This record gives sequence, C-alpha cells and structure tokens, in this order.
Amino acid sequence: MSRDHDALWTALPVPALLLDDKDCTRQANPAAETFLNASERALVGQPIWPLLDMDAPIAPALARARAAGGPLFIGDVSVSARGHPRMQCSVQIAPYSADADQELMLMLITPREFSGQMTHDPRARPAERAAIGMAEMLSHEIKNPLAGITGAAQLLSMNLGPDDCELTDLIVSESRRIAALLHRVESYGNIPPPRFASLNVHDVLRRARQSASLGLAADMRIVEAYDPSLPEAWADADMLLQVLQNLIKNAAEAAGAEGGTITLRSAFEQGARQRGADGWTAPLPLQIEVIDDGPGVPPDLATSLFEPFVSGRENGTGLGLALAARIMAAHGGWIGATSRPGRTVFRLSLPLAAHKEETV
Repeated sequence: MSRDHDALWTALPVPALLLDDKDCTRQANPAAETFLNASERALVGQPIWPLLDMDAPIAPALARARAAGGPLFIGDVSVSARGHPRMQCSVQIAPYSADADQELMLMLITPREFSGQMTHDPRARPAERAAIGMAEMLSHEIKNPLAGITGAAQLLSMNLGPDDCELTDLIVSESRRIAALLHRVESYGNIPPPRFASLNVHDVLRRARQSASLGLAADMRIVEAYDPSLPEAWADADMLLQVLQNLIKNAAEAAGAEGGTITLRSAFEQGARQRGADGWTAPLPLQIEVIDDGPGVPPDLATSLFEPFVSGRENGTGLGLALAARIMAAHGGWIGATSRPGRTVFRLSLPLAAHKEETV
C-alpha cells in the first residue's frame, strides 16, 4: 500500500481485512486487531474462519464474490470473535486490486451500532410481543371510557360560557390525542399483509416528496438523486409510502425550526443481500436512502433505534421506526441507519420484482 493508502487503512473505524485466495489474512487494520483481539503479525497467514464464528454462510458468499469479481453486502450477521459476546454486524466484501499479482478480497465487518434489522434478535421477540399485547389490552380498556369522557365534555360545553368552554375544549382535544395514540398502538400490533405488485420506486418517492413539501417538511429543502435505470421493485406501494413519509417526517422534526436539507436517493447494488431465517442470503439490490443534515441519532438510542416505544423526542411514541421496520420485514427487505452529526442516512433495501414474480 502507498503512504496515503496506509493512512486510510489505519483510519478506518470498522474492522477491515485483506484475504488471499485461500481466505487467509494478508493484512488487518487496527480496528480488526481490536475486534479479533490479536495483532496483525499474529493474524497474517492465518485462515479467517476459525477466528470468526458467524451464523450465516459467509465463506460461500465470499467465494461467489471472488468468482464474480464484484462486491457483496450481507445486511445482518451474528458474529462472535475469539469467544467475545455475539453482536449483530453487516459484512461487506469486494475485490481489492492494488496488487496485480494477488487476488485479494477486502472484507469489512460493521458492528450494528447505528444499524437496525427489522426482524429483531429472536431472543427479544417474546418481550416485544408481551409489551405490544399489554399495550393493545390497555388500549381496548381505555377507549370506551375515553369516548364517554369526550362525550360528557361536549355536552357540558353546551351550557357553559366562553371561559369555561376553554376547559371542556381542552378535555376534548386531549382525549382525541390519546385516542389517536391508542390507534397507533393498535395499528402497530395489527399490520395487514402487504399487497405486493411490481412498482417503480420513483413513483412512490415522488408521492412522498410531494406530500412532504406541502406539509410536514414544508420548511426543508428536498433534493432528488435517483438512478433512472432502476428496475421495478416487488412491494406494496402504500406501505412503502408510509415508511418514506415517516422517515421524512423524522428528518424534518430533527432539523427543527431552522430547517435543512433532505436528500432522497435511489441506487442499484448488485451484491446487496439479506440473511434469511435459514441462514442463506436473498438478493436485495434496490436501495432507497433518506439522508438529512440534522443533529443525528442520540448515541444512547443506537442499539434500540427500531424497537417499539423507543423515542428520542420528548413527545414521541417510539412507534414510527418500529412500524417501518415491521413493514420492511413483511416485504422480506431490510432497513438500517448510519448517523453522525450533520449526516443521518436511513436505507431501505428491497427485492426485484423480476426475482419475486418468477416464484409466484
């Protein structure tokens, strides 16, 4: 590597490894040394797979990427390195051609500090189901007396003066706000199955932009950066629109009164894949990104960003991103986020319509 490459290699904040054609380590950056708890000198020449315990078939994926000469992205892998506690990571693999005499592959392992998988760790699902079940039960029990309170306040207001009516109006408005919150809780627990169809994601993005520019993001500058050659996706247009509107709304609220810029981007990544429940990976090449220049995700929310009832806003319900994650899971897709002050990126990954239609 040149001096500039050495500096870049050392500065990479995620574990990075160069692997030869036998999957042995040729080079490891400092982050990889820390992750694997071994020096680069000890790692060089060693097969990588005994050092990494992964719950997805990464070795065959690496072989496919090497044979195809192209990059590969796997969105969610449980990784344990040298007996360390398991953590969810994304894995990116790409050919590295700095040395023409060597067929090296670059592997980046990104711990899930700022990425969220829409299908949560199975160990967390029972707790989530219990929380949602309790919330639904409370919602059912609260809605009937709440309707009675609202009706009583409206009847009282008919015989009161203007000053007293302010109080009954407050009761009615707050009761309606609580009813709307209860409806959101019930909606989260009862997502209907997607109505899949072949669609152009740019049509959905334009609907989301039009709605946002007239309402919840009227003070924001919205930039479109689309790949015009993008093939059609296999998705429910209304559900996808709901996810995009929620992400744009979050970006606008994070920016505050001073406003900012939201970029809507589409792209095609041939190697993007998602690990399924059986351990094998499915292609998710269609990428949609909602990028903002706001303050970023609070660090204390990094590991629970897509869980229900987790919110960084004072009056937030914590259901918007959780609902987005469930919708993407129902699509067999993926949602993730990377964030730092001045740049937050939410990425949606979707399957091709052509792939799905062949199996229908």
